[in-house]
Amino acid sequence: MSSVSILEKIESLPPLPKTIAEIEEFRRKSEKEAFELLQIIEKDALIISTLLKISNSAMFGFRSKVETPSRAINLLGINFTISIAIGGTVQNLLMANLEPYGINSDDFMKASNLSSTLTHLWVSKFDYDLKEELLLPALLQEAGKFILADIITSDKKTEEFKTKVASGEEATAVEKELVGLSSSEITAKIFRHWKLSDNLINVIEFVDDISKCDDSVKQKAQILDVIKTACNVSDPLSDENVEKAVAKAASYGLHTKSLEKAIETLQDRLLDE
Repeated sequence: MSSVSILEKIESLPPLPKTIAEIEEFRRKSEKEAFELLQIIEKDALIISTLLKISNSAMFGFRSKVETPSRAINLLGINFTISIAIGGTVQNLLMANLEPYGINSDDFMKASNLSSTLTHLWVSKFDYDLKEELLLPALLQEAGKFILADIITSDKKTEEFKTKVASGEEATAVEKELVGLSSSEITAKIFRHWKLSDNLINVIEFVDDISKCDDSVKQKAQILDVIKTACNVSDPLSDENVEKAVAKAASYGLHTKSLEKAIETLQDRLLDE
């Protein structure tokens, strides 16, 4: 499929709702008040239901049920809440059949949320500010898969895609071979179309090809690559994907011990589900 048709698909996406524009504006402020964020998200029923559903999932391990958005913000923190609000809305707008990846949109949402939780558990151990900055890109970096899945399905290449991945080829390489662009490149194009922040776009764009990364964002892209590998949408936190992620972290010179500990914590929480 030509990149023109990919661009046409992206251009035809519905605009982001007003709430997300307000959250983006709020996100860029240097001083953020939880009450102001609450006032913005309370206008959006989808965001509230997504926020409460995720807050009550096992991956956070909160002891008592989270019943109000203000308590969710209080427990998750402002940046995590922003990530969930934007992430849930983006996935809802992109909604497409994810059959080529062998998953449905709930599986996708779960893998995305595991990604941001793993970022929180791992990156906070060595750089708090970096962790805050990477929560949103970690959650959103695979959004391009909705467009990819749509194209692969309409080109009747689902079986070919599945066969190649099952035989051991990396999904990213198969995406590029069959569609011409990888998931991270398409995600960046979607976010440009929606005029989301340049910081978000630049960190995501070359996660699938770190060699093209600008030095200023290289370490961030490497962290996102490790997170995406561990929380692979088709089989998040499987032994094989965890092993690949730890090997990548080691090759990038990142903190592997704290990564292994963070993965262990997350796996333990999921066993309690």
